[in-house]
Amino acid sequence: MTAPTQPPAATDEAPYGWVIVGAAFTALAVIFGVAYAFAAFFAPFEATFSASRADVSLVFGLSGLLYFVLGAFGGMLSDRFGPRVVTSAGMLCIAAALAGGSQATSMTQLTLFYGLGLGVGIALVYTPSIGCVQPWFTRRRGLAAGIASAGIGAGTFAVPLLATAAIAWWGWRGAMLALAAGVVVLGLAATVLLRPAPAATRRSGGTVPGMTLREALRSRSFRWLYAMCVLAAPSMFIPFAHLSASARDLGIGEAQAVGLVGLIGIGSLTGRFAIGSLADRVGRPLTLVAMQASLGVSMALWWAADGYVALAVFALWMGLSYGGIVSLMPALCMDLYGARAVASIIGTLYTGAALGNVAGPWLAGWVFDASGSYGGVIVGCAVLSAVATWGTWQAVRR
Repeated sequence: MTAPTQPPAATDEAPYGWVIVGAAFTALAVIFGVAYAFAAFFAPFEATFSASRADVSLVFGLSGLLYFVLGAFGGMLSDRFGPRVVTSAGMLCIAAALAGGSQATSMTQLTLFYGLGLGVGIALVYTPSIGCVQPWFTRRRGLAAGIASAGIGAGTFAVPLLATAAIAWWGWRGAMLALAAGVVVLGLAATVLLRPAPAATRRSGGTVPGMTLREALRSRSFRWLYAMCVLAAPSMFIPFAHLSASARDLGIGEAQAVGLVGLIGIGSLTGRFAIGSLADRVGRPLTLVAMQASLGVSMALWWAADGYVALAVFALWMGLSYGGIVSLMPALCMDLYGARAVASIIGTLYTGAALGNVAGPWLAGWVFDASGSYGGVIVGCAVLSAVATWGTWQAVRR
């Protein structure tokens, strides 16, 4: 087994690495802003197609299933052809999916365009973008990963609110076309800046230092990290699809209800900046365990919430925990497995979240349709998060 080589001193970190961080931040803001703008489209989809919450949630779940499952292939393509080509193709795919979805006349068509097309496009952008950042840094890897992945939080905060305003102005179909135009302009401007780090290019001996994907898959740490992703996914993604609907059930207005997803984004931003920097000092493994535990504990506040203030605090807390987890995972993969196949390893690890992403929101909608309450869903998320915390500890304790 090829072990990761000892990283160079922090002073060897190239200045262009921060350009990569900015480009990855922007690319992630674009793709996940579009993905989580689903909260703004939830009610219009219900009304236009006379669909149940379970059916509408399936569109969001299918998109997540695809970008987590296919993210491994996106990482492999990036390791082979470079991140610029792969991520730019992904942005064009997302724009085409939004344009096609805007013309849908049935839930089937909407699912094919918004769910299938968006999922494939995000898969080509997500892991190549975040995987591109890690090899540019050594000592400040947690901070760099945190800043780059903060784009997810920024997009989650801003784009659903912009989509809500666009829907009010142009209707949901016009809003989707506007998002498609934004993806082409801003998304491609970011992806053309991405390029591999010197540490991720082949040396004179013909190989990049670090483990191959096959070697990483055989490791004990990867198996436990994968289990963690499977178990933690419902707690991460159910609030994105259902927190706004839960707020509307309490009589909270549409703008405030959708804004809760934006508050998750604000919490996520804080988590990615603060937690990533903190983890560089106190240790990334232990910090990841703490963030997993925090995610599970936050569910108690959602369960007890009876108004907007409690839901807003939950959204911020959940976002902080979620953001910390997502920012630490790529940096930890680089720590454990090196640069040789880091994008492929990250993408493969993220396939563990696919089932929870597609089944979690759909099952939550089914439980609500059957019981009229999210109580059982929230308790289930808390239990799964507790088990995920134990799995995380097993992965990093050595």
